[in-house]
Amino acid sequence: MALCGDVGASSLPSELVVHIFSFLPASDRLRASAACSHWRECLFYPALWPELRLSLQASLAERPRLEFLMRKCGCFVRELRVEFAAENYLSGSAEASGASPPSCSTQDTGDGDSQPSSRWLEVLRTYLELVLCVLSSIRGNRNLQKLCLFGDISILQQNGTITSTYLTKVDPGGKKMQQIQQLFEEILANSRQLKWLSCGFMLEIVTPTSLASLSNPVANTIEHLSLLDNHTSANTTLVTAIELERFVNLRSLALDFCDFTAEMTRVLANNNHVPLHRLSLLVHNTSLKSKTLDKMPEDEDWRALTRNSANLRVYMMAFDVKSDDMLRILKPSIPLERIHFDSYITCVSGAVVDLISRQYDTFLTHFILMNDVNDMSGFPDLSDNRNEDPLVLLAWRCMRLSLLAIHGYTVWAHNLIAIARLRGPDLKVLEVTEESIDFDQSELADQDVDPVHNLIEQVSIGLARPWRAVMDIELLSVFTEPARHFYREMQNFSEGI
Repeated sequence: MALCGDVGASSLPSELVVHIFSFLPASDRLRASAACSHWRECLFYPALWPELRLSLQASLAERPRLEFLMRKCGCFVRELRVEFAAENYLSGSAEASGASPPSCSTQDTGDGDSQPSSRWLEVLRTYLELVLCVLSSIRGNRNLQKLCLFGDISILQQNGTITSTYLTKVDPGGKKMQQIQQLFEEILANSRQLKWLSCGFMLEIVTPTSLASLSNPVANTIEHLSLLDNHTSANTTLVTAIELERFVNLRSLALDFCDFTAEMTRVLANNNHVPLHRLSLLVHNTSLKSKTLDKMPEDEDWRALTRNSANLRVYMMAFDVKSDDMLRILKPSIPLERIHFDSYITCVSGAVVDLISRQYDTFLTHFILMNDVNDMSGFPDLSDNRNEDPLVLLAWRCMRLSLLAIHGYTVWAHNLIAIARLRGPDLKVLEVTEESIDFDQSELADQDVDPVHNLIEQVSIGLARPWRAVMDIELLSVFTEPARHFYREMQNFSEGI
């Protein structure tokens, strides 16, 4: 029987073809659609594409494919997740051309002024075009239930944040940014079934007036709200406590810590709101420089919130935050389950780690410690001038600890063995980079024992499974792409209610 003859596959009713397609993964659907024009028409039946997950490099090559896909699916997709990546495009382009990857987004003009490189400006320009393409295609979609947008382009992990000067060069007068902001507000205004709204590091796509576009019925049904953008000015917040009063069914919230005020905790603790289950907070040095901590929740505010939300768990990400600020932020009554430190300028102190292990021993499950400070004197040692290593005390006190990842801090081999023995198989993930591990002189002096082999053997015995140090840091996104890792983990954290 001919595949597409008069009595072949092309004669099958569209409903039957769609039903068959529904059992196939997306890649197989695409292959099957090449059989004939009839099957190709069935490929984009709305029921087959309730959810789209796209990871886009800021490359012009992406645009034709993106436009085609969004033209076909944008008007009916119910769940849309889009991640825009700049650094992958840059490194990929460099490798393809034989040039060295640009570790800096500026170039010296010769008179002492640094200007954005032409390649980086190209990335920004392309990024804006791709965002416009995505938002334009879903502007009339009234069935959208879940919208997640992530743009890691706004955090340059080596060089701080993108300034308005950069945007001015690729978008004179801010016309494209205004168009993007208007499209975003139009999407919110047209939504009728939206329950999940997440926007992270998207270069000012969200403004203080964006949420006002949501109708009260839609705001009342939203269950997750995530607004993360460290580009807001000192006197600007993306959502206020008064506005939060409309979100009475909010079960999960993610905000910049400087925007999460004591007044917000009182709103969320009100009996008119359903209990909050997940709270993700981004503590960023850029925000701390322009905003104040004076309005942050005090311990009594956290206690009131947890009384109304007994199952509340908090996930905190700290980018280059001074230890003194962290000691102010970490109130005893925060139900902190996960914390991720990422440093490029300032390092976490042993006092902070010790405080965390004492205050959150009943809640803490995830602890990530990342340091990429270029210091020729070596990695900081948290156990300096202390009787006990704070990391060992963390493993001893925090009985629920299941993930520990460390890079850029000295971890002594005997302490690593102690951590493995203390937590045993319950420590599901133990990621320590090879360059972070050090051995004391007594271990190195023993000629009968290979210290590296002994470390691997003893940690493996403690964990009751084979273990090795991380030899290539590039293989772990938790170390190389902390913003993306935080955003994805925050999504999973919120979805795991």
